[in-house]
Amino acid sequence: MRTPTHKLLCSLLSLLLVVAASQAVARDHSGSYHSRSYGTRAHSGYSHNHSYPARGYSTYHLPRGYYTSRYYGSPYYYHSGSWYRPYGPRYVVVAPPFGIGISVLPPFYSTIWFGGSPYYYADNTYYTYRPERREYVVTEPPRGSDEVFVYPKEGQGEERQSTDRDDCHRWAVARTGYDPAQAPGNVAQTDMTSKRVDYRRAEAACLEGRGYTVR
Repeated sequence: MRTPTHKLLCSLLSLLLVVAASQAVARDHSGSYHSRSYGTRAHSGYSHNHSYPARGYSTYHLPRGYYTSRYYGSPYYYHSGSWYRPYGPRYVVVAPPFGIGISVLPPFYSTIWFGGSPYYYADNTYYTYRPERREYVVTEPPRGSDEVFVYPKEGQGEERQSTDRDDCHRWAVARTGYDPAQAPGNVAQTDMTSKRVDYRRAEAACLEGRGYTVR
């Protein structure tokens, strides 16, 4: 027969186990506590088999190896493509403001060529390189019907990508007569739509032959 003292001790032990289990669930792999579930998100077409913490996720500790950037005096923290902003004692994952810059690209990204210039895409964020700032700056998505998404499947570097892109552009222009850098494509207005399609097919074929995925 259990005594009242024994029952009290069992109740206290059960309470301690519940508290310990709750803390274990709340603690993430880095040892920090957060107030919301972690969650993940990834762009359906360009996730690179990599997930990111959901915007709104909060933690008491930033990941190791983060970078600090300021936007109009306010601090932001960057790690592997995700941006954090301090709110009280916590750091919350947020969408970075247009114009903020960072010295390194995320470890997983896609290169998007638009108007002859590369954009870098990761975690629903676009970056362009600003040599005068020596930074990759968060920018608005490129817009236009001639947008091309190019992903280097063989780990080609930036210089190689630029050379291949220029070579394939010239090859596609020579093959189709359409030049997107000219208005209206350097062809008759009535031929512009069909020639643009021919140009994109030729350019894609050239890039794919050099080890890229084109969408």
